[in-house]
Amino acid sequence: MIELKDVWKVYPNNVKAINGMTLKIEKGEFVYIVGPSGAGKSTFIRLLYREEKATKGDVIIDTTKLNAIKERHVPKLRRRIGVIFQDFKLLPTLTVFENVAFALEVIEEPSTSIKRRVMEVLDIVKLKGKAKFLPDELSGGEQQRVAIARAIVNRPEVLIADEPTGNLDPDTAWGIMDILDDISHRGTTIIMATHNKSIVNTLKRRVIAIESGRVVRDELRGNYGYEV
Repeated sequence: MIELKDVWKVYPNNVKAINGMTLKIEKGEFVYIVGPSGAGKSTFIRLLYREEKATKGDVIIDTTKLNAIKERHVPKLRRRIGVIFQDFKLLPTLTVFENVAFALEVIEEPSTSIKRRVMEVLDIVKLKGKAKFLPDELSGGEQQRVAIARAIVNRPEVLIADEPTGNLDPDTAWGIMDILDDISHRGTTIIMATHNKSIVNTLKRRVIAIESGRVVRDELRGNYGYEV
């Protein structure tokens, strides 16, 4: 499903963010990406949705080599990949419904199917009753649930979550994890970068630890492994 083959990412200032990384993530897996700040986790994630291009090596999703994609084809690739950000990135002047619908409007989905699909995903994240609310009328946890709905509305094969619980209180964070767990059971591949030791140690999943741009640990049902 996802494969990195001897991938390097060197920035113009000669900082090596990813150093010869090789790994595979199978379809339907739920994988935690852990490691200290500055380890290369964010660069790794940006490589997966072609925000960054590898300096050397291959990043492959199914049979698609991401480095070989022309820039005009990157938006088509990203329809297959949902991304959840720590800071939500919602459009403040649009309602909950409009924020989620926007992801379908840009790919010119028919309006009738947009309404049906948006309400389906708002039901999944338990926000059907707040479809007409603006982001600033929601709690942080509710805003993150809108961000999740927007990320999955296109039925992506892969869902990338970059610190999705980082700005949330513990109870709200567990609610977000319940939703991600449900999405995982629907067959979506989930890759979640996190510093949340409690979640990683309680909800056992595959753990890939990154340090200095390298995979230093890869365990099927691993622990967080770092002091926080």
